[in-house]
Amino acid sequence: MISRSCKMNSLIHCFLIILCLNFEHAFGHEEDEYTVQYTVENYAEELPKRNHFIMFYAPWCGHCRRLAPTWEQLAEMLNEDDSNVRIAKVDCTVDKKICSDEDVTGYPTLKFFKKGNSNGEKFRGPRDLPTLTTFINEQLRGGDEESDTLKAALKKAESASSIELTEENFDSHVKQGKHFVKFYAPWCGHCQQLAPIWQEVAKTFEFDSSLSIAKIDCTKHKSVCTQYEIKAYPTLLWIENGEKVEKYQGSRTHEELVNYIKKMLDQEQATTKEKPEDKKEKSPPADKKEIELTAENFRNTIQTGITFIKFFAPWCGHCKSLAPTWDDLNKKYEPTENIKIMKVDCTAQENKGLCNDEKIDGFPTMYLYKDGEKISEYTGSRSLEDLSDFVQGHVGHDEL
Repeated sequence: MISRSCKMNSLIHCFLIILCLNFEHAFGHEEDEYTVQYTVENYAEELPKRNHFIMFYAPWCGHCRRLAPTWEQLAEMLNEDDSNVRIAKVDCTVDKKICSDEDVTGYPTLKFFKKGNSNGEKFRGPRDLPTLTTFINEQLRGGDEESDTLKAALKKAESASSIELTEENFDSHVKQGKHFVKFYAPWCGHCQQLAPIWQEVAKTFEFDSSLSIAKIDCTKHKSVCTQYEIKAYPTLLWIENGEKVEKYQGSRTHEELVNYIKKMLDQEQATTKEKPEDKKEKSPPADKKEIELTAENFRNTIQTGITFIKFFAPWCGHCKSLAPTWDDLNKKYEPTENIKIMKVDCTAQENKGLCNDEKIDGFPTMYLYKDGEKISEYTGSRSLEDLSDFVQGHVGHDEL
């Protein structure tokens, strides 16, 4: 029993040693080719000599580990001999007194110290490279100290940056073409995690003139975010020619975001490559049961029975993909008197007020109405079987 207990304790001891070594490897001094590591031995001496941007961290902190590559990249750009800014860090699990004196209560804490000033300015924004360099720039401009090194760093960071939109330029920017826009708030943790990935996405498509990767700060430009009914951060919208097409609902990894963009671009290209005669052949024949509703006949039509309506835009790729299935759904319910499968073109001038009243903010949007009342929005799979099951789920015994 004693022998087994000793062996178990030895295993635990070995595990803890390996864990510590892994932390040191992930955040150790040897890995930092450019970032300066300060300790109690040199911190007080070095801090007054020049401007400093310092990360106070703990090796076990996940947010710190995610920031580490960006911090090292920042150091690579700025920690040159002639630079007036030093990028450094302090391990709060080792040099506790420094972090206590600096009132560090969470990790990572990022502070900018101006030369000769022991009171640091805390950084509170998203932790992506362009935002970090912009913050440094703002701190230095207060003393008119912007260096050539920093200018080069800013230029490098901005070259791979997504476009920062404002209330003044948003509408004009998205008016034409395809745009993938991130609506965010600087204090949002999920937004901060997405920030470096969003920059990488922007870099991936930086040479694609048919697309813009953009972002807008909803804490500064509330009117735009209100217009697009942004209720959570981050919200990612695909916008084409000034109209919201859909909200991105997938995983926020670089791979998934890039795949989504490629899918949206390929969809558009496939549509434009279709020959006019092919489109004509693929267009489903007119059906007496499916009615293209307008603002004029909308209210009267939905007054009785079940009405399942597709709100669409002719240019929308997803709407085009859904069209043949929607026609099949219409045919399926053609013999059923109290069930109507219909559609509304929201790009038609006479229908814009209607679509606005019905709160249509993406295409296609599918609402089910019963006796004049909106009952439910359909957000499931767009297969014929699932669409039909959704309708059947709202059919009462009197309609069977």
